[in-house]
Formats: sequence, C-alpha cells, structure tokens
Amino acid sequence: MQQQDLRRIIWLASFPKSGNTWTRAFLANYLAPKGTKLTINQLNQFSTGDVRQDFWDTAWGRPYQDQPVETGVALRPKVLSLIAGSKPSHHFVKTHSRIDRIEGQDLIPASVTAAAIYIIRNPFDLALSYARHLSISIDEVIERMTSPGGVNITATQIPEFIGRWDNHVASWTGARGLPLHLMRYEDMQADTERSFRKLLEFLQIPQDMGALRRAIRASSFKELRKQEQSEGFGEKPAGMDRFFASGTTGGWRSALSADQVRRIGDEFQLALERHYPEMLPEVHETMGSSR
Repeated sequence: MQQQDLRRIIWLASFPKSGNTWTRAFLANYLAPKGTKLTINQLNQFSTGDVRQDFWDTAWGRPYQDQPVETGVALRPKVLSLIAGSKPSHHFVKTHSRIDRIEGQDLIPASVTAAAIYIIRNPFDLALSYARHLSISIDEVIERMTSPGGVNITATQIPEFIGRWDNHVASWTGARGLPLHLMRYEDMQADTERSFRKLLEFLQIPQDMGALRRAIRASSFKELRKQEQSEGFGEKPAGMDRFFASGTTGGWRSALSADQVRRIGDEFQLALERHYPEMLPEVHETMGSSR
C-alpha cells in the first residue's frame, strides 16, 4: 500500500508575542466566505496549533496531562501526523517551537511540512510584550529569551520548545529546503497592506484588494482589542490582564533600562546585524550609556 503523503502543514511560526495571532486573524478573514467575519475566538475554525489539546489526547489515547517533557518529545511526531492528516490538503498550523532535533525526534518533521511563514519581531519590543504575557519582570524575561533550553509548558504539560530568541530565528530562517516566507512585525506595522500582499503572493492566493482591505480592518489591533474586551479571548493566559495591548513598535526606548538594552544587544548582536541593521546605531548608543 502506498504511504500517504502528509506534507500538508503550512507552519505559522514565531517566537511568542511576535505577531502570530495577527497574521492568523488576517488570513482567516481573507480566506473566509464572502460576507463572513471571523472573530478571535473563531480562529480555531481556520487554523490549529501544535499544542492543541484534543490532538494530544487522541495521540495519547486518554487525556494528556501531567506527563514529563520526555513523554511530550516522544509523542509529538504522532500528534503532528494526526494534525497533518486532519485536513485533505494544505492547512495552517501555529507553532512557537524552534526547528530542532531532540532525543532523536524532529520537532518540525519534514514528513508533515509543506511550507512555513515565519514572523519575527525585534527582541527589545518583544521583551516588553513577552514579560506582560508571562506576568514576569523584564529581567526575568531576558533570562528566558537567552536560555538555550527554554521550554513553555501548557496547563496540562504539553511542551513548546522555544529556546533562545536568536537560535529560534536562525532555526527557521536557515532551514534547508524549506519554502519559507519571512515577515518582520515592524514592516507589518509600517505598511500592513504591502506586507499582507507579499504574504498572499508567497501562498499563491489570488488577490482581491477589496477583500484584502476588509481583512486588514477585521484583524487590526483596534478590532482585536475590541473583541477581546467584549467576549474575552480563549488563548489569553490565566492572570494576564489583556492579550492585545498597543501592538505598536518602539516602546522599548522608554520602557527598557540602558542595562537591559545592553544585555539584549550583547546576546543577540549577530541576529540584529542580519535582521535589524537599522536599529544598531540607536541600540549601540544606548548600550554605550550603560557602561
């Protein structure tokens, strides 16, 4: 019997708090039937995630909870095969995992992968948003962002293998043979229409300017905040005040201390040179003032 081709997943990949939900909301609304508007709590009708509980329960054969990380590593390939096979053609799957191989298992197996969209956000603004997301201090979040073994764990102990910010970025942007579209959060903010048009070009999806602009409005931070305020957001971590804050760029300039900027800049110098060279003069000036 011929083996089924499960290379159906188009990954929506990012380090946490980099614009993944925004991108999903845009695609969901652009691809929705005409006249349909999907809210933030309906995004799971459009895409899924690699830590979605029901797939892990099915793969485990009973409710998956309270298992060690090693069990999650071993079970992950089965989970991803179930996710890939859940739809008959290409479909979108959110992930915060880096590309890596742990204990003989690929975290992002080629056997289920068709392509990837990777969203990157500068680590200075990201630190602010991630600290608020985790309800921890900026100094604590910098420790997490610079930890090679960083793992996020869901409430039922499903692991997300994140690691260092720069290694996460490099693992996706440097993956050999992977059809990949890179989106910078800052460019999405500066010229939203152009950024999403380029995304549709990569996906080879016909462009309708009216639908494009409606989807941009439906996925704007103003609209997403409004929806969260009125109906809540199922993906918001417990204890977090709001999932959608300002969504702006440049907040690091007033919120981070010079020493915090230096720590981030020193750790991620090479990645910044590659992906954010325009930030380096200001970063180096701020770093210099902390010495």
